[in-house]
Amino acid sequence: MVDDLIRSRRTHKAYGPDPVPRETLLELFELARWAPNHHLTNPWRFRVIGPRALETLKQAAEAHKPGSATKLDRAPTLVAVTAKQTGDAEQDHEDLLATAVAAYIVLLGAHARGLAAYWRTVPVLGALGLPDDERPIGLLYLGTPRQEQRVPERAPVEEIAFFLD
Repeated sequence: MVDDLIRSRRTHKAYGPDPVPRETLLELFELARWAPNHHLTNPWRFRVIGPRALETLKQAAEAHKPGSATKLDRAPTLVAVTAKQTGDAEQDHEDLLATAVAAYIVLLGAHARGLAAYWRTVPVLGALGLPDDERPIGLLYLGTPRQEQRVPERAPVEEIAFFLD
């Protein structure tokens, strides 16, 4: 049941060594296409990071913040997520939010397949040579889990939900 998947998904920062198979990644990206998206602009873009791109990203990360490049070695599979932008502020905002939902669908789909995942904002994703009309939203770390994660405390629903008259 989707409720159980949502409640049991956790952020993982320790992974096994095996990369996620290409077929599984394509399944996850196919699921992401079903994110709600006003005007059906399909703004999400997923780039699986290969060895050369990883090295470029590590160099940029190290130049930006010394010592941060090692975080990019945590998972065997990294996916840069970007939102294609139109130049229209309202549409771009909607597309950015839709892309964030698509990224979450990837995380949830990965969890349903027994994979571990982590969404991290990385300020140097532009080093990948992204098109000018795309805005980076995050880097997804994917792989097999190496440990169980604790269940964090969450605010009670009464503190976050409001019914307006």
